[in-house]
Amino acid sequence: MENTGKRFSKRDAWLLAAAALVILVVFVIFRQFSGGSGSTVTVTVGGEVYGTYSLDEDQKIDIKINGTVTNVLVIRDHQADMTEADCPDQLCVRQKAISKDHETIVCLPNQVVAEVSNPNGENELDDVAN
Repeated sequence: MENTGKRFSKRDAWLLAAAALVILVVFVIFRQFSGGSGSTVTVTVGGEVYGTYSLDEDQKIDIKINGTVTNVLVIRDHQADMTEADCPDQLCVRQKAISKDHETIVCLPNQVVAEVSNPNGENELDDVAN
């Protein structure tokens, strides 16, 4: 067999790039639409349940710790969004709104966690083991 010294042509590179792009698009679409929408958001403060709220009803929840509002969670258009916090880093405010099962918003300094769940839905398996 003769070795021409050329292993990879431009055509091969374009085919590889196109295949990678198709795989990436399929992955993004799968990630976007996998996982069901949740129906409630549960807020915990310091590990204790503060309240459970429906994502079907637009509302503003003032989360109070020791009588002072530390965080504000807004539910609008079936999504929960942390819009205000008195923590110094404001990372929880910069997180995207959540609406799918098991998505969370965490405010570590105030120990506030908001997690979406669907209490009426069946438990979805992450993986199956034999």
